[in-house]
Amino acid sequence: MGFFMLLFLIPFIMLFLLLLPIIAIIDIMRSKFEGNDNLLMLLIVIFIPLGSIIYFIMAPSRKIRI
Repeated sequence: MGFFMLLFLIPFIMLFLLLLPIIAIIDIMRSKFEGNDNLLMLLIVIFIPLGSIIYFIMAPSRKIRI
């Protein structure tokens, strides 16, 4: 039963890993950051594997609150 559950979950995990960077890039474009942090966050998401997870951990503290 565990093997079939894994086969069922793999497509959802792959979809999540493909959509997360897209969501992160959209969030970067819509947010305001201090200085060049906008570019830095974009480069992290694009060039580092699982960089979008790093972005969602680091970004809330670096965003400018209006």
